[in-house]
Amino acid sequence: MTPWLTIVGIGEDGFKGLGRAARHALLQASRIVGSARQLALLPACIRGEREPWPSPFSLETLLTRRGEPVCVLASGDPMFYGVGASLARQLPTDQMQVFPAPSSCSLAAARMGWPLQDVVTLSLVARPLAVLNAHLSTGVRLVILSNDRHSPAAVAALLRERGFGPSPMTVLEHLGGPAERRIENCAAQWSDPTIADLNLIAVECRAELHTSRLSRLAGLPDSAFEHDGQLTKRDVRAITLARLAPLPGELLWDVGAGSGSIGIEWMRTHPSCRALAIEADEGRQGLIERNRDTLGVPGLQLIRGRAPQALEGLEPPDAIFIGGGVTREGVLDACWDRLKPGGRLVANAVTLQSEMTLMDWRERHGGELTRIHVAQAQPLGEFDTWRQALPITLLELVKPLDA
Repeated sequence: MTPWLTIVGIGEDGFKGLGRAARHALLQASRIVGSARQLALLPACIRGEREPWPSPFSLETLLTRRGEPVCVLASGDPMFYGVGASLARQLPTDQMQVFPAPSSCSLAAARMGWPLQDVVTLSLVARPLAVLNAHLSTGVRLVILSNDRHSPAAVAALLRERGFGPSPMTVLEHLGGPAERRIENCAAQWSDPTIADLNLIAVECRAELHTSRLSRLAGLPDSAFEHDGQLTKRDVRAITLARLAPLPGELLWDVGAGSGSIGIEWMRTHPSCRALAIEADEGRQGLIERNRDTLGVPGLQLIRGRAPQALEGLEPPDAIFIGGGVTREGVLDACWDRLKPGGRLVANAVTLQSEMTLMDWRERHGGELTRIHVAQAQPLGEFDTWRQALPITLLELVKPLDA
């Protein structure tokens, strides 16, 4: 099948910077869709009708043009945080062809002298600033696609707030074009200069001396979370997440989420991991929202309600953690029914009643029971002794593939 849609990545150098195939596609197109800035880069010899994107942005009108030779203009590499990625989710690959230009991140890495494979690339285009928080660690190099001219100042303020004020920042404007410009300073001294909307931020993360170090591995310090006492403690949390075994792209239900610690740490393991936190208490809902932003996973979805009723209509998960409500009628059954075949269910119990519920469930469905005892050394007069935390009973099950 001959593709009807061609996506052309165009840089700040305009039509002259395009390859032969991309130029030919634009010359043959009956219609060219793009932003006003991109359309203005085309010379008069391009005869196709020029159509700016609708506001608010939508692909619907474009998709009604099937069969008509249409070109879409995109900035740089259309498959890198671009419209090409969105169209690829809507169209079969044999209906479209893509001619990429160097992405802004490739150009930024070249300007900075940074090996691109060692750089963390992030986008703030229509995304919350809190996504940066998961990546802040000394030595990490960030290349950030700005939403607009205000993004650099917002990034600098976040870095100062999180204890990364010494981090050098470089703002690169209009990369690859005649108006290209470079602005440098550290986050602590960023003065909010006038910046073009089309910009990119390069950050080399450097922490202040006493800034907390937060690993991406499971078991963050309890102090990393704002909580009201209902929190799966650090060592138990690490064991629980090891049993849940998150993999890229998987979805977790954190049922009775409390402060949201399990769902948050699940999402921190990989950028594509997703989590739903189900919590009925309004105060704890606020804790979850603040914790997810502080720890860099603003995409964690909060479900305001109580299981099992709140589980109706939710996307089936790859794994479920039940940290509260084990004894509530129907919770375990509802979770087990909605868990994908091959999925993992982990439930923790503290009280005798909840432990008995897990033991009864194991008799009927199988699984592995583990008792977790954690003790910490604490002062006793002039000496030290072990202070035993409440023991935790953990039930782990894997749903059969034929269930």
